[in-house]
Amino acid sequence: MNKIDALKKVLKEADAVVIGAGAGLSTSAGLTYSGSRFKQYFWDFEEKYEYHDMYSLGFYPYDSMEEFWGFWCRSIWINRYAPIPSSVYQNLFDLVKDKDYFVLTTNVDHCFQKSGFDKHRLFYTQGDYGLFQSSKPNEITRTKTYDNYEIIKKMILAESFEISENGELIIPENKKIQMKIPSELVPTCPDDGALMTTNLRCDDTFVQDDGWYQANDRYADFLRRHRHLKTLFLEIGVGNNTPGIIKYRFWQMTYEWPDGTYACLNLGQAGAPREIHAKSICINDDIGKVIKELL
Repeated sequence: MNKIDALKKVLKEADAVVIGAGAGLSTSAGLTYSGSRFKQYFWDFEEKYEYHDMYSLGFYPYDSMEEFWGFWCRSIWINRYAPIPSSVYQNLFDLVKDKDYFVLTTNVDHCFQKSGFDKHRLFYTQGDYGLFQSSKPNEITRTKTYDNYEIIKKMILAESFEISENGELIIPENKKIQMKIPSELVPTCPDDGALMTTNLRCDDTFVQDDGWYQANDRYADFLRRHRHLKTLFLEIGVGNNTPGIIKYRFWQMTYEWPDGTYACLNLGQAGAPREIHAKSICINDDIGKVIKELL
């Protein structure tokens, strides 16, 4: 039996599927942070700062908040509100929609919910591009986040981009794109007056809001209820940036659970420790291609 057929069999027989998803899944879906997609939307930032990917520009110490948000409004829009470039997430949903599933992900692009996954079966551990938080959270704002769709849209339009009906970002031919937003659009927190920032885990100011804690509790409850059932831990596109959140925990549960199976889909990084080799299926191939073959 080849690995695809073996994984199909495990998936069919599983009482539950726990998906652990990292950046590689979104990369396979076309949400790349460099290359042609970067050049299409950030050519001006690349020319000015000589950085060649969104990740690096996200950490740049801009001279003004107007330029900080000039970059971030584009990054948030194309990675959170614009259409997903391919059907990889939709195919994954079709693969597990009739199973008892839960998703743990370090991705912040909301692709699971946009592709039909039940929001009550999702735990975004590292934040959400669609949320703002206070840059200096205090006792009032320590657990509060704020939807950012409307203000991000205003920023995008103020830079002279256009937005299609389906959310695609359009660069008009007859307008000069601005790198800065107007000062009046720089967001401040309505509850503590501090500047807003992105709700992304990068230091100890990251806000875990009520929704974060509720999702954490649902995930813990899902694991508790399925510990003694046939459970597939399906790790997809998880690298070594934060392996303790998904990868190491999946290895541990596969080792400890009597009917746990570990599967890893990851081009160039598929593997498992020898202690769980007999309970593992590791497929070193393009993630989107593998998911299609599993359907």
